[in-house]
Amino acid sequence: MSFLSKVTDFFAGDLGDLGGKIVDGIQAYFPPDMTPEQKAQLEIAIKDQSHKREVELLTLAAEQDEEFNSRIRDLEGTAKDLTQFGWLGRIVVFLRGCQRPVWGGLVMYMDIQWFNGNWSGLSEQQESALWVINILVLGFLFGERAVKNVMPFMTQFMKQRAQK
Repeated sequence: MSFLSKVTDFFAGDLGDLGGKIVDGIQAYFPPDMTPEQKAQLEIAIKDQSHKREVELLTLAAEQDEEFNSRIRDLEGTAKDLTQFGWLGRIVVFLRGCQRPVWGGLVMYMDIQWFNGNWSGLSEQQESALWVINILVLGFLFGERAVKNVMPFMTQFMKQRAQK
């Protein structure tokens, strides 16, 4: 996640009522002789300016993301670019599409063998390699969140397995 995305999340997410926070912070400094209508107008003006800044920030974030995506497209190309190489390009596109299911299937097979005890004679180094492969493939296929969600279960399973 880019820095600009984090800033955008701050202003547009749960913490996003920046105008309301500013109004809450400066209400104590309103002149005592301000009428409720003037206070309401000032609150509206502050919230409006805050909203305009949020929209500008979101627009900048969208532009930055599009610029990044177009740069990746320019540097790496797209699947459509590969089809101009005839049958070889189509094979490369096919292999790129098969990569995730193949890696996922191989790791699932390894895990089934490992967790069922069929590979019980593994050395410590081999078990460490299986952990690393699992984390890498889970992270690649499903993202960091999947690894964070699965790790407690895997750790608990391995502790129970070690106790036996």
